[in-house]
Amino acid sequence: MPSLDDLQSALATLIDPETGKDYVSAKCVKNLKLQDGKVSLGIVLGYPAQSRFEQVRAQVVGALLRVPGVVSVSVDVSSQIIAHAVQPGVKLLPGVKNIIAVASGKGGVGKSTTAANLALALAAEGAQVGLLDADIYGPSQPLIMGVAGQQPETDGQHILPLQNYGVKVMSIGSMIDPEQPMVWRGPMVTQALTQLLNDTAWGEIDYLVIDLPPGTGDIQLTLSQKVPVTGAIIVTTPQDIALLDARKGLKMFEKVGVPILGIVENMSMHVCSNCGHVEPIFGEGGAAKMSAEYGVDLLGQLPLDLSIRLGADAGRPSVADEPDGKIAGLYKAIARKVAVKVADKARDYSSKFPTIVIQK
Repeated sequence: MPSLDDLQSALATLIDPETGKDYVSAKCVKNLKLQDGKVSLGIVLGYPAQSRFEQVRAQVVGALLRVPGVVSVSVDVSSQIIAHAVQPGVKLLPGVKNIIAVASGKGGVGKSTTAANLALALAAEGAQVGLLDADIYGPSQPLIMGVAGQQPETDGQHILPLQNYGVKVMSIGSMIDPEQPMVWRGPMVTQALTQLLNDTAWGEIDYLVIDLPPGTGDIQLTLSQKVPVTGAIIVTTPQDIALLDARKGLKMFEKVGVPILGIVENMSMHVCSNCGHVEPIFGEGGAAKMSAEYGVDLLGQLPLDLSIRLGADAGRPSVADEPDGKIAGLYKAIARKVAVKVADKARDYSSKFPTIVIQK
């Protein structure tokens, strides 16, 4: 008859392709039981991967059935997303486990579209997700997420976020006239961001994706100093001028202690819709070189594809419009890499410590 040690040894040979670690050393194996050759266990992943549950189940069942004496295997595969450490001295938002900032050094690189599809991809993998549009001067998420023209309601104390495609959305663009310019100085802008973040009833969410305005100004500084950011993603295009500004954004986050989860290269190549010819019209290899230079991951490369632009303009981002399409697959792969990077970070223990009040 097999022993639990035999089962553990078999499981230790199985590598999670997303993390590169085996399920035993990654502490994913839970409640392993053996009785009369019948095995039951749970595999708990630290990142959302609903689309891969069946693949993981088949992988585990196949390995354990090869152990002599095992007659049946019952596997429950699930995800458990926890809160991870943020900048020192900054407390987590109530109910919000992890905040992911999506930034770029300059405008026009597809950052907002990337942020929306990232949020949708995380939700598609089973996570509870919110999306905050922090671009006060040029909010675009209401249009991209298909909630343009809708206004959020309140419960008397908090703003209730709009919802679409399974994602909670909040933007200053949902509260003002679309043609009204925001002629505000820096302090008013940062105050507006703080209120949007703290006064929104996000509920219990695993990830809050924040779509930052381009650059390294007041909002970015406020976010890095006062908002509990788990990690940041830098979006760029291959050309030198975009990479120059992307480097500034990366260095800014490094200086304020916000970890860089990785780089996304947008408009990496153009694919002709008629003949399928691939051409790197904005150059090539820039993001890969930057990733190697700064020791951060290149999370993915997205093509300059007409469907991405059409979907964003129509309020149907690629992941929502064609969830099984090639473009959605690229965004989902990036989202899984981001979630794995977050899961690798140290756990947040700030909520475990009591608040100490000194009274005279």
